[in-house]
Amino acid sequence: MAQVIISIYSITIQIELIHRIYERMKNLIFKFFITALFLSSSAIILQNVNAQLIDSSVPASTNINQNDCPCIMPDNSVVFRVKSQNAQQIQIDLGKKYDMVKGADDMWTVRTEPIEPGFHYYFLVIDGIPVADPASNSFYGTGRMTSGIEIPEPGVDFYSIKNVPHGAMSSKYYFSDVTNSWRRLYVYTPPGYDKSIEKKYPVVYLQHGGGEDETGWVRQGKADVILDNLIAEGKAEPMIVVIANGNIASGMRGYSSEAMTGFKQEMLHNIVPFIDKNFRTKANAENRAISGLSMGGGQSFYVGLENLDVFSSVGIFSSGIFGGIRTNTGSTFDAESEIPGLLSKAGEFNQKLNLLYISCGEADMRIDHTKTAVAKMREEGLKVKFNTFPGDHEWQVWRKSLHDFIQRVFK
Repeated sequence: MAQVIISIYSITIQIELIHRIYERMKNLIFKFFITALFLSSSAIILQNVNAQLIDSSVPASTNINQNDCPCIMPDNSVVFRVKSQNAQQIQIDLGKKYDMVKGADDMWTVRTEPIEPGFHYYFLVIDGIPVADPASNSFYGTGRMTSGIEIPEPGVDFYSIKNVPHGAMSSKYYFSDVTNSWRRLYVYTPPGYDKSIEKKYPVVYLQHGGGEDETGWVRQGKADVILDNLIAEGKAEPMIVVIANGNIASGMRGYSSEAMTGFKQEMLHNIVPFIDKNFRTKANAENRAISGLSMGGGQSFYVGLENLDVFSSVGIFSSGIFGGIRTNTGSTFDAESEIPGLLSKAGEFNQKLNLLYISCGEADMRIDHTKTAVAKMREEGLKVKFNTFPGDHEWQVWRKSLHDFIQRVFK
């Protein structure tokens, strides 16, 4: 009788186990069914197919699979391919939209015009909806995650990985009493940093542009590779580079000292102390620099020039501060009113500044405004190093700006 009871109990346990497994499988099958139903009804079913490369083309280095398109042709035009059965229209948006053509195999294809060398954000636009290309790596830019494509520039390899000693790029979290939240920044330490416990280094604080974040100079800008190569060539001092998130909300927008209040507090009271506490820095103004691109250039202008007891070098790349993007729309840039004494007491600023560096792309809409501002500064006796590079408001200009700036700072 006991054996019968035990057998019945064992069977009951097995039935309960089978029931639980069934319920879990049923839930998984239901979720799978709902997902498949959603995708099949959305008319945006994309397949990242393993298509062969086009003859004479090379895969973009930004591709997920190096056997796939996007394919770069010898004239720098690009062939894009994507497979979709239900979409009615697919375009490539590279600043200019290109209509893709659907083939009999449901493969949509287009070949663009020749694209300028450098890094470019782009979208697939499917039935009017911009989405990331499943064949490309995604980057945070334009205020959201988007695809990017790298077009090589012949003869330019300063941001290519080489057989040289490499530094380290690490992600760090710190608590901000400005935003009352944990925030992330990246820190580049030069080759040999971990082999010594005594050597200290100067620091460059490097800021991203609007619509980007602290990953910009790490991924799109390739700052660590640029530093590795310059240090290996003996063209730059071994240094620490700090890349922080400059997106600090404030009550004002645009370029003004007041609009930068939140970021100034973040940099001066949180970021700089955190770096000096946790890394072997030369913790004085002589060995600190702040620089940035576009929005980050505007941040560097105010934070750097208003705090020369903290920073002795300032780099401003492609900033709209000199014209175009300002809170007081319609007025022209006046360096003296923005930083009192910058022109009227230029000599005093020259004594405190080791380097004031300004750059801009030659095709950038900001170029004429920047040239005018630089000319006025120089006319009043302020020492400014100014450089321009081929290109528009884009990463190729900013990489070259950083490459130039790093060779001049801490010298």
